[in-house]
Amino acid sequence: MENIRNFAVISHIDAGKSTLADRFLELTETVQKRKMQPQYLDMMPLERERGITIKMQPVRMKYKDYTLNLIDTPGHVDFTYEVSRSLEAVEGALLLVDATKGIQAQTLGNLELARQQELAIIPVVNKIDLPQARVAEAEKEIADLLEIDSSEIIKISAKEGTNIEEVLEAVTKRIPPPRGNKEKPLRALIFDSKYDPYKGVLAFVRVFEGEVKKDQQIYLIQTEARGEVKETGIFNPELRPVESLSPGEIGYLATGIKESGKVRVGDTITKIQNSKNPLFPHSKTQNSVLALPGYKEPQPKVFISLFPVKSEDYELLKSSLERLKLNDPALVFQPELKEALGRGFRCGFLGLLHAEIVTERLKREFNLDLVLSAPSVVYKIINQRDQEELIYTSADWPQPSEIKESKELWIKLKVLTPTSYLGRVLELLEGLESRQLETRYLGSEKVELIYESPLREIVTKNFYDKLKGISQGFASMDYQISEWRQARLVKLDILVLGRKEEALSRIVPEKEAQREGRKILERLKEALPSQLFSVPLQAALGGKIIARETLRARGKDVIAPLYGGDYSRKRKLLEKQKKGKKELKEKGRIKIPSKVFLEVFKS
Repeated sequence: MENIRNFAVISHIDAGKSTLADRFLELTETVQKRKMQPQYLDMMPLERERGITIKMQPVRMKYKDYTLNLIDTPGHVDFTYEVSRSLEAVEGALLLVDATKGIQAQTLGNLELARQQELAIIPVVNKIDLPQARVAEAEKEIADLLEIDSSEIIKISAKEGTNIEEVLEAVTKRIPPPRGNKEKPLRALIFDSKYDPYKGVLAFVRVFEGEVKKDQQIYLIQTEARGEVKETGIFNPELRPVESLSPGEIGYLATGIKESGKVRVGDTITKIQNSKNPLFPHSKTQNSVLALPGYKEPQPKVFISLFPVKSEDYELLKSSLERLKLNDPALVFQPELKEALGRGFRCGFLGLLHAEIVTERLKREFNLDLVLSAPSVVYKIINQRDQEELIYTSADWPQPSEIKESKELWIKLKVLTPTSYLGRVLELLEGLESRQLETRYLGSEKVELIYESPLREIVTKNFYDKLKGISQGFASMDYQISEWRQARLVKLDILVLGRKEEALSRIVPEKEAQREGRKILERLKEALPSQLFSVPLQAALGGKIIARETLRARGKDVIAPLYGGDYSRKRKLLEKQKKGKKELKEKGRIKIPSKVFLEVFKS
């Protein structure tokens, strides 16, 4: 173990983590030159297209006499949970900072996670080759933040390959080797997983104690599931079988377990010493095995309902979500039924980008056509019996007479911006329902603005994209859930031809109800196909109509085939048409195509 080093790379999005990982792979000759390609560890086509890391990716490298286990992590705030999982499996981290942008919000967030794990931190400034690089300023920001001498900071260009070997030398010297005892019972922490149709669930593990080999019987402490090791291996970065995994090593186990729900991230794997008496965590015997500290369960913050366009794809959608959840534990879902859209699932995500990535993967990897509801956040109501209820969708909202109090989540929002964009950023923040708490100056070039705001404002108003747009990508944000606060919330109903369309309803602040209602009706009017009769579109609070639009009737010239003759013939046809339109309208229902919902839900 003295020659093993386990480390992760943490930073804000687009700081060059994947490019740095490419240089590591080249320098250590882990990947042959003819196979090398940019962003090698970004395995999904979606990651390459967007130029961002979505999934953590482990890889084992050989450098001199050392075995280096690297975990490349995402940088976007929506994927903080991925970062926290990877930090549980390592002893150190490279803190990568973009020299053109300096310290950013998620840099601070990820650094705090690493400090909580008491990891060794190696500060690295990247992109020093760029003309707009502000190396000295970035160095000073890092030195002040970590309270270290600037000589400890390594300056590199991952793109040009400058000083990459110096980083690897620092990893071998500054990051401590792992600890563990091979003679003790097996304890391996699951930090990720994926499904293999032949080998069952592949658990990505860090072994803390003991040793695991092929054909051994294993036991998962939290889920009380049993399996048999079909294969042990390492990440090279492709999966490569090895004879065994020992303390300090990072690799994978083919568990042989076919039910995906039985292998959970954060669980501890141990060996069954006696097939009739596995080592239960609550066992009072002297040789019981204690579970390793896992992770906090991720709490979804954004909820979107997914419905298959083709009703027969429901089972495919269900199995697809189960497969994605294997390597994305932050995804939660449960069945949902809406009259207009049929059967689907209400899904919880950590943020809008997380939701966008998951839905895109469902479409690409499983060939699913989906209708998505508008994004919403979780609310809480206290009923007249003083009982608390969580509300995830408008369909769960009770009658106003049953509600004693309604609440919503507030967050502590941190925005980091260069002073040159401060005016625009402040203007954007003033457009939110928020309150400023603090302003900090990081040197003379950067300001940290700390606000408190409802989570709803950040999610439904697409705050992150707007912030990037007005600051040309230089401003950044991070947030933490703060508390529940009282809010005047109402259910906004949308009526088409006098009939309530539950799929279009949503929960909104009472003061914004009329504006939101008009906005939805305008979109619906544009998206809905015209009918043979006029269609009233209405927004309502309870029984009160607060906004209205009318979809004009589609004209049809029924007298066009007639040539001359008595006008009474034409009048009869017109009267017949009028009567038919009236009968259609009295039926009180029109079929709304799925694509109409998609158009209305687009932000």
